[in-house]
Amino acid sequence: MNKTKPTKKIVIIDDEPDIQYTIKEICLYGGWSPIIAQSGIQGYELCKVHSPNLVIIDYHMPDWDGLTTVKKIRQFDVVASILVLTVDERQEIAEKFIAAGATDFAIKPIKSPDLISRIKINLKINEVQQKYVKEKQQVFIEKGISPATLSIICDYLNEQREGLTIDEITSGLGLAYQTVHRYIQYLIEESRIEILPIYGQLGRPKNKYKYSRL
Repeated sequence: MNKTKPTKKIVIIDDEPDIQYTIKEICLYGGWSPIIAQSGIQGYELCKVHSPNLVIIDYHMPDWDGLTTVKKIRQFDVVASILVLTVDERQEIAEKFIAAGATDFAIKPIKSPDLISRIKINLKINEVQQKYVKEKQQVFIEKGISPATLSIICDYLNEQREGLTIDEITSGLGLAYQTVHRYIQYLIEESRIEILPIYGQLGRPKNKYKYSRL
């Protein structure tokens, strides 16, 4: 039996007991230490006490909703990754959460292996965030854009010989489509990636994106 004490702390903020239990069991299976909060206010207080590596937070809750809670947590913690659980796939909702400081999204319902993968990449982002803070580097650029997440996406794109669609980047990194879409838009604005349209298919042409090696 492995008696190694979990080192990564994950605060789970959700008002549904079934979801609390499921995520708690997933965390224990992954070797992470879960801390349960039944409301946004309670989750905010627990984050102050425990300084977690990752916060998993539901969007729709009865007191503070997920967006309010993310804003409140970011007022005192710029290091923890924040993974938002939501049934709403709209990009405009994702934009609001990212601007508030959310790191990533998990669209409900999500399968256990997918959530484990999502937790792992967000814990990796947390490690990079910690490095930025330690080195006194900028932690957020603008509108919630995190250099830690940005560097992980850029490094991945830089390793690819060919252009990739957002779906392919999402699959390769384990981040949500909404998250990748926002960072790709930022990289386009910064002229750091090339847009490669794919023609010859039915419907609107998809784009592939390739990192610009300057």
